[in-house]
Amino acid sequence: MENQVILVDENDQQIGVSEKLSAHRSGNLHRAFSIFIFNSQGQVCLQKRALGKYHSGGLWSNTCCSHPRPGEDLLEAGQRRLQEEMNLTAELKEVYHFIYQVKFANGLIEHEYNHVLVGRSDSNPVISQEEADDWKWVDVVSVSEDLKNHPEKYTYWLKVCWQEVMNKAQEQELLVKNAAIA
Repeated sequence: MENQVILVDENDQQIGVSEKLSAHRSGNLHRAFSIFIFNSQGQVCLQKRALGKYHSGGLWSNTCCSHPRPGEDLLEAGQRRLQEEMNLTAELKEVYHFIYQVKFANGLIEHEYNHVLVGRSDSNPVISQEEADDWKWVDVVSVSEDLKNHPEKYTYWLKVCWQEVMNKAQEQELLVKNAAIA
């Protein structure tokens, strides 16, 4: 079950399951989540994906991302993966979702119904070396500026959802009051 993803339609209704790599080869729409953890200073925790990842290795991305297992609650899956990848715990809240599709140079296709989860923690991660090569706390203005100036350093899905995540984080009061978002 841990290597299976949930296939969904464009309304996030389950229509089946698939082996994870098979879904990424065929480009089947499947359920996923992206987690953004903020600290009390309004910084976001980014991870640099491990070079050995099946795609997007070496790129900076959100704190954690993955797929819920068949039959697994979305928020529980998020908390499980946050612990496994970053050794962090945080109360998570879904703030929005989006669908995206991108084909990578290695032929794999990400076609995801991506649920965006946010939370807060002031703990520093202890990364799983299988998942990430590095991490950092970064103020959101710096991330916004670097995304504009150096988009090649970031994962596709982070670039797609960043501005909306910042809007939602502000609504959820996860950012420092009056923080300017570029």
